[in-house]
Amino acid sequence: MPEGNGDPLDAAVRSLARLIGSTPGPVRRARLQHGDLVVEVEWPDGAPWVAAVPAVPAVEADAGLHYVCAPMVATLYLAPSPGADPFVSEGDQVVPGQQVAILEAMKMMIPVEADRAGEVVKVLVPNATPVEYGERLIALAVLEG
Repeated sequence: MPEGNGDPLDAAVRSLARLIGSTPGPVRRARLQHGDLVVEVEWPDGAPWVAAVPAVPAVEADAGLHYVCAPMVATLYLAPSPGADPFVSEGDQVVPGQQVAILEAMKMMIPVEADRAGEVVKVLVPNATPVEYGERLIALAVLEG
């Protein structure tokens, strides 16, 4: 499948690759399971690690809307730096792969990307707010194409 098509497996593989690529040391083991979407990363003894996480859909449909959701527990930032314009605002149109926010976890900055084309209907979480895995961040009206 082409990259950026909204496929949950494609999104999970890209997220796992970004996570592994951003670590300061070697990863001992990485596991990705597509059915019920489980991601597991293990670092050598003494290093941080992420255990298997129960599957929560990355995006859920509700009343014709599509939601960009948090891929991990972190702090959400809606702009690239303090005082800068936000990545997106209500009424903006986004394309798959476009950065819409950024998450900070353990001093690592992880981009949050739109996985579908759409119009931003509502930004659901205020700037600099802690978010949970799977939490809805931005509501999109999906653009037919």
